[in-house]
This record gives sequence, C-alpha cells and structure tokens, in this order.
Amino acid sequence: MSIVGLAHRGYPKKYPENTLVSFQAALDLSFSHLELDVNLTKDGVPVVIHDPTVNRTTNGKGRVVDYTWEELQRLRTGGEQSIPLLKDVLALAKGRAKVDIELKQSGDLYPGLEEKVLETVRECGVQDQVFVTSFDHYSIQRMRQLSKDIELGLVIYGATPSVFPFARELDARYISVKYIYLTDDYVRLCEEQGIQVIAWTIDDEADMRELRRKYPQVWICTNELEKWKACVLETASSN
Repeated sequence: MSIVGLAHRGYPKKYPENTLVSFQAALDLSFSHLELDVNLTKDGVPVVIHDPTVNRTTNGKGRVVDYTWEELQRLRTGGEQSIPLLKDVLALAKGRAKVDIELKQSGDLYPGLEEKVLETVRECGVQDQVFVTSFDHYSIQRMRQLSKDIELGLVIYGATPSVFPFARELDARYISVKYIYLTDDYVRLCEEQGIQVIAWTIDDEADMRELRRKYPQVWICTNELEKWKACVLETASSN
C-alpha cells in the first residue's frame, strides 16, 4: 500500500537529511512522495541540500554557491554520507515515488537555478513524476516561463487569499502551507480551485490524527514517517 504523504528531506529522524540513504528509507516505507531541497554549486550543478551553507549539515564551512561540485562532494554529512546530486535522487525515485523539488532560490542568489533544474528533470525523463515548489514565487514564475508543462506549487508560511489568483495565473496545482493555518474554508477553497493542499511540517502524532480526521484529502509533509504510516494504516483498517 502506498502511503500518501511527503517524506520531508527523506527520513531525517533516522538518517542524515537530504541524503540517498534517507530517501531510500522513505521509499522502503512506501511513501508516495519525496520532498527535497535544491541549491546550486559555483559551477552550476543542482545539489540536494536545504541550507544555503554547508555549516549545519556537513563537516565543512561556507556557502554552497562558493563550492564547485568537485569540492562539495568531498564533504560528509552524518559522518559518512555525501551531498547528492539532484539527478541521483531523481534516478533513485524514478518509477517509485513522485518528487517535490523545492528550489532554495533567494532573490538572485542562484542565477540559472530554474534552468538547471528543468534541464536535469528532462535529462532524467521524470517530467511526469515531479513538481517544483518554492517560497520564492518569482522563481516559480520563471519556471513557468521556461516550461508550460511542468507541475508547479507555491510554498507559503501563512494563509492568504492573494495566493489563489497567482496560482491560477501560473497554473500551479499545489499549495504548501504551514499546517496551523488550515481551516475548513481554506481547504474547501483549494478543492474548488483544483489545488492540492500540502500541510507542513507535522510530526506530532495527535496533530496527525486530527488532520487525518478533519482533512483526509490534505497531504502532509513529515519527518516522522513511521508515525504517519501507522496513522494511515490504522485509518484504512477501520474503514
């Protein structure tokens, strides 16, 4: 049974976030979606890491954009894992799970990030297995200008009605919102607009059960994969 949900950076509660071993663990738990973050190296290579610097997650220091890919792959995260290429994670997930590619664009930090990501998606042949999201909505706008076909989503912290006309303009099919802002009206409006809501990031078991009860149509993004899987299976067995 596929567990409908987004594995947040893989399975970071058990493995180093945004690493191949972490994503493999999510696939082993039958999650329907992987969520990952993409930054760009100095030589224009899309790599899977959350922060704009390597300080928190690796044994290195400095900004991702100041490293070449060759330099970056010498670093280690979680002791023995390396920072993966976007193409490596897409190859791992191909035919097994859909991938939410979050662009960690911040203004003009990564010129060409959108082009490089789109190029990688096409090279991997997974156009129908990914969607691209970002807090930087200009970045999503650029992605739509580059491709009329790729699926897009908007990540927001709070709830705002202004997101809906913009989503229609971009033909964005996903809205990722911090879960505390979900209301009956908001979820209903998303359904009416044909938008899939993604609630982030839910790790508390009680919150999972409450959301599952109130909004079974909403997808969740979580670090606690086994808790969410148990919640889904429990609900399925009781129906």
